[in-house]
Amino acid sequence: MYHNILVPIAYEPGFEAGREIAIAKALAAPGARVTLLHVMERVPFYAIDYMPDGWREELVAAIKADMSAQSADVPGAGVAVVEGNAGRAILDWVDAEGADCIVLASHRTDSSLFGSTASWVARHAPCAVHLIR
Repeated sequence: MYHNILVPIAYEPGFEAGREIAIAKALAAPGARVTLLHVMERVPFYAIDYMPDGWREELVAAIKADMSAQSADVPGAGVAVVEGNAGRAILDWVDAEGADCIVLASHRTDSSLFGSTASWVARHAPCAVHLIR
């Protein structure tokens, strides 16, 4: 049983976090902290001037609201949105917050076993990683 579980969430068409949340709940010790984390890629410098005012704040608020709704039945659940490279940002969060388990879905659709982010996190994480295929 784990006491501080991180569940990275990648927003892609048709993606829902139900499997990841169910596994995190099953792995959580009583009173555990479960955090859903979304990593936003940085907008390229040449495109930022074309983004409407307030777009980032609105997007972050919408993502947090969605993750909160998806994790509403998880005791001790929290949500976070950070910006950066997905793999590095996930491990930075683990280091900063002391997670002892990462529940991570692989979003690879070709014949590879796991996607690049899942593979990178599994190789470099300082804690347990539960990969979902």
